[in-house]
Amino acid sequence: MKTFIKNNWLYFFLYLLVLIIAAYYLLQFDKVYIHLKINKLVGNPAIDVFFKYFTHLGDGVFAIVLCIIILIFNIRKGIFVLATYILSGITTSVLKNYCYDSNRPHFVFGYFLPDTKVNYIEGVDMMGLNSFPSGHATSAFAIFTSLALVSNNKYLKIVFFLFAFLSSFSRTYLSQHWLVDITIGSVIGTLFSLVLYFLFYQSNKLKKLNKPLFNLKNT
Repeated sequence: MKTFIKNNWLYFFLYLLVLIIAAYYLLQFDKVYIHLKINKLVGNPAIDVFFKYFTHLGDGVFAIVLCIIILIFNIRKGIFVLATYILSGITTSVLKNYCYDSNRPHFVFGYFLPDTKVNYIEGVDMMGLNSFPSGHATSAFAIFTSLALVSNNKYLKIVFFLFAFLSSFSRTYLSQHWLVDITIGSVIGTLFSLVLYFLFYQSNKLKKLNKPLFNLKNT
């Protein structure tokens, strides 16, 4: 455990810092007020384009392709990241489709607050339903937290955190989700990463999977 904390304290310090800030706003203000404050950031062409495309790092297609690539180079890491993505994704899907009936910002502002000015980014297809929690935030934190945990490079861990954070934040920036949606989504993804990490890396039985999918030396 000491080695784990030593290797990963910075990643989780950054995450907890962001989580505390998000929790403060969620406890102090309602989600509409928070969203309108964040929405004021929209309008810079360069930043708008950045988030418009960076949000796809939380897409299922990106996650699956990345997992396959990792699997090719290391079976154990690939299965770990893929299992984290799938199980966290199933959890979020069940919550948003069967447990909570939450409308997305575009639906709320369009039908309940039509006189409220909201900045949208051209070319982004807006969703209306199944807002809580954010599947993209879940996926982003599941994937990039998993990658941070198996990386030995402290600088790369920071990069992975930034990828997870910015991809998740993009969902609110694009008015696809409320702040609470991406916050809880990030928690789900992170928790699954931690639980499965200890399952995969505390078992000696799985060490035999620390190898490439294809052994080119024997072909």
